[in-house]
Amino acid sequence: MSRDPRFAELSPEVGEIDDDTLAEMTDEDLDAILEMLADMSGATDRRLAAVAAKIAGRLVLDAARSGPVSSAGVGRMVSLPADRASGDIDLDASLEELIRAKSSSHPPSLDALRVRGWRRPKTALALVIDRSGSMSGHRLATAAVAAAACAWRAPDDWSVLAFGEQVLAVKSQDRHRRAPEVVDDLLRLKGHGTTDLAAALGAAHDQLARSNAKRRITILLSDCRATAGDDALASARRLSELCIVAPADDDEDARHFAADTGSRLAMISGPVDVSAAIGRVLEG
Repeated sequence: MSRDPRFAELSPEVGEIDDDTLAEMTDEDLDAILEMLADMSGATDRRLAAVAAKIAGRLVLDAARSGPVSSAGVGRMVSLPADRASGDIDLDASLEELIRAKSSSHPPSLDALRVRGWRRPKTALALVIDRSGSMSGHRLATAAVAAAACAWRAPDDWSVLAFGEQVLAVKSQDRHRRAPEVVDDLLRLKGHGTTDLAAALGAAHDQLARSNAKRRITILLSDCRATAGDDALASARRLSELCIVAPADDDEDARHFAADTGSRLAMISGPVDVSAAIGRVLEG
């Protein structure tokens, strides 16, 4: 970090970050400050690492909050028309019809009654992050913003998988974890080995199988250059929807993979681009 001239300005004393410099750098170049803070999150100075991770997490969550929020979870209890759904009668919503029926000695009209039932969530997301090779501040910050963007759009029906040679479930589809906790884990993610893209997409398929959402989407954050494992095309074709977000300066393999699988593709140049890019591929 000391080789970066901005580091001495940002952290003039051991274990500290200057608030004024931080605000100035954030206004000037949010990508650059996110990448620097992500690198600092792995510093050997644990006090500095903790402070940097806390600030980075806050900035990541702010950068990710754009686009619509999907209905969440395994479903939510709502009041539905009794002639189109099953469930326990919603007494409050049906009271007027029940009183009318009793006073007229006629059975209540089914289309005027309401029941309480579960409505399925609209969208489930599985984010798949390529962590093969080295994980620089740029890649760490990009992964963290992508995860926060998925959490924003599908608050309770989302998962995050990180893969290299093996697949790590940072957040499972059916496990509740707060977005800041997931972001914090991703900012400390280490690069690892080769790229088993087939295994990662297979794991995303399995995660989404745990959801009952109407729409199940895998978002792949990768250059799509597989170096190990089985046929990634076969794994991709098992997914109901695949969206790819690739680095703009290394997108050739991603373009070919998207064309071969019929997937939607967006390119990004830095962490701040990720949330909008996810919005574009989700909206088609």
